[in-house]
Amino acid sequence: MAQLDAGPRLLIRRLRQIMAEPGSGQSRLDRVVREIARQMVAEVSSVYVRRQDGSLELYATEGLNPEAVHNTHMKRGEGLVGLIAEQAKTINLPEARSHPAFSYRPETGEEEYHSFLGVPVLRAGRVLGVLTVQNRTRRHYTSEEEEALQTTAMVLAELLASGEVAGVNDQRLGGSLVISGLVLSEGIALGHIVLHEPRVVVTQLVSDDPEGERARLDAAIGQLRATIDKMLSRGEISAKGDHREVLEAYRMFALDRGWAARMREAVARGLTAEAAVERVRNDTRAQMLRQRDAFWRERFRDIDDLSDRLLRILAGKTMTAAEEEIPEDTILVARTMGPAELLDYDRARLRALVIEEGGPASHVAIVARALGIAALGQARGVIEAVESGDAAILDAESGELHIRPSSDIIEAYADKVRFRARRQKAYEKLRAKPAVTRDGCRIALNINAGLKVDLAHLAESGADGIGLFRTELEFMVSATFPRRERQTEIYARVLEAAGDKPVTFRALDIGGDKMLPYFRHAPEQNPALGWRAIRMWLDRPGLFRAQIGALLRAASGRELRVMLPMIAEVAEFDRAREIVLRESRHLEQVGREPPSRILLGAMVEVPAILWQLEALCERADFLSVGSNDLMQFLFAADRGNDRVADRFDPLSPVMLRVLKEIVEVAARRETPLTLCGEMAGRPLEAMALIGLGYRSISMAPANVGPIKAMVRSLEAAPLARYLKALLDAGEADVRGALERYAEENGVALRVPFDSKKARQE
Repeated sequence: MAQLDAGPRLLIRRLRQIMAEPGSGQSRLDRVVREIARQMVAEVSSVYVRRQDGSLELYATEGLNPEAVHNTHMKRGEGLVGLIAEQAKTINLPEARSHPAFSYRPETGEEEYHSFLGVPVLRAGRVLGVLTVQNRTRRHYTSEEEEALQTTAMVLAELLASGEVAGVNDQRLGGSLVISGLVLSEGIALGHIVLHEPRVVVTQLVSDDPEGERARLDAAIGQLRATIDKMLSRGEISAKGDHREVLEAYRMFALDRGWAARMREAVARGLTAEAAVERVRNDTRAQMLRQRDAFWRERFRDIDDLSDRLLRILAGKTMTAAEEEIPEDTILVARTMGPAELLDYDRARLRALVIEEGGPASHVAIVARALGIAALGQARGVIEAVESGDAAILDAESGELHIRPSSDIIEAYADKVRFRARRQKAYEKLRAKPAVTRDGCRIALNINAGLKVDLAHLAESGADGIGLFRTELEFMVSATFPRRERQTEIYARVLEAAGDKPVTFRALDIGGDKMLPYFRHAPEQNPALGWRAIRMWLDRPGLFRAQIGALLRAASGRELRVMLPMIAEVAEFDRAREIVLRESRHLEQVGREPPSRILLGAMVEVPAILWQLEALCERADFLSVGSNDLMQFLFAADRGNDRVADRFDPLSPVMLRVLKEIVEVAARRETPLTLCGEMAGRPLEAMALIGLGYRSISMAPANVGPIKAMVRSLEAAPLARYLKALLDAGEADVRGALERYAEENGVALRVPFDSKKARQE
């Protein structure tokens, strides 16, 4: 076999020409193997494609019996070809039949060939197939010949991944796949994948200027390392802790000399800087995917992410997909994302969101619910499993992402979407009807909001008002701290959109996990329990005065309802109330019309305030239970920590007794009470709240319809007696008992989906 002219350049050039020529995918594949045999002076050139079950099928050959194409199949791991596919490693043998893995297939007519060179065809680290060359003479192929065939396999991967070769569609990542995650925002979406940070597709594989490519690679590596150092120096992540150790490991890989050396070696052999990064990434990925150890699989994710960053630097692309035109049925996939980034996308084209990290309380989850799009979090491995353009179905009810689904799955979900649409129409019929139980108990159903996009949902949902307007969200999506005039404009727009319906503004709740990008904040060991919310703006009262002043001006001549978050002591409420009264007096002094009435409430979310409720009710105009934080602090379980976020049930007897005590104190003091949090938006949990005595709850807009249907099917008094008996008897499984109660008493918690019935209808 002759050495290639200037490495693989001539062969790659010819293969590119073949791929650009008209014809079917199979005919291109046939021409590719002929060209490989000719250019590499090989008597046999063959391509085997890996099927979903791991077996391999001969798809094209030059030199073997043509009748063996599509008729020769190798079981998973069978023969040299199977071994290459399993290990994702090159095999170079002067005498193939001497290898213990050799498997003779008489229909191919390969008995006269001795030397064998086979390389895996890799795409995103996964083996799509195997490319081989064979000769009659017994010889060991040179390293240059190995390099040529490996580079050729990169081009071949593009052809196989394109779906143009019949029967190979979706083989690039192993066919259909289901990834599970945590539901952030309910819904179902059928569409196509768009990566938030698009991968750079390497098209130029070989170079005539190795020194120039080496310089480009070194400059990009230097820029990558500088970026990571800058990231690690940021205040909010510079403190010691588990997160710091993870990031230090990430930097360790970026500084790894072996990683850089392997890329430089690939460049020296004639690859472009981009192709070298892709080659090393594919080789490393294939090794890591064989690892069962979770630690090493996590380290692979670091290397994969570093490779993506390096490719974007080399390509001069730092933008996200938001800056490009996305498909009309986009399912957006990201490793992580901030709320402002999600708002950059065209809402009309965005169907769903999938992120590897983040829980229901994350800011991007809150924005996703506000936008009314289905969202899934904690979808481990999704970045590695998909490519832009993949067909996908997100079921944000069961918590599953179906990647490259079969036609049967698509048909079933199309039925399910139609069924949901009919169910939603049924909820729309309830929009103008009151949320009244069968025994005449009126329940106020409010929505949680925080962005301009939320305001239209007030009328659409038929809600009674806005029970929680998160004022911090507008701060979080702003590039700079909004001045008082800007805040006044925002709050006035909210009140105008609400009309005669009440709006409860939560005072600025920043700090902890809600850091503003333009706000300096010293790192803390435990930010959820640190300098946040009322603690922050009582230390810096200028923040609170500016916001209260804006709210007072916006509510000129009408009622203003403000609730104070993170109250741990009554004294904090007293100090905040003094600031509100002072700002109100100042407004009158400058001749501005004040609100017709100011109602100042407190959030019950810090357990310490539970033993001060009587005193708090004497001062507060209303109370609002923040069930998310109350449960987090009650069980000492960080709701942002995947390992403990779901460990404790909100329907546990402990949580329900605490919620019942709040109801009883508020009732004795005749203090209006509401609850805003995830509990209010789930039918079973909302049913329990009604049984405890809550008559006002606030939830995401999409949940108003299902909760209203539940309320109108329920009798409150019998439920209250049943729930009291459960708690008095010390029932451990309250959730199970309530589910049985709902089923026995016809409470509409959910509408089961029957795909067969849906098709018949």
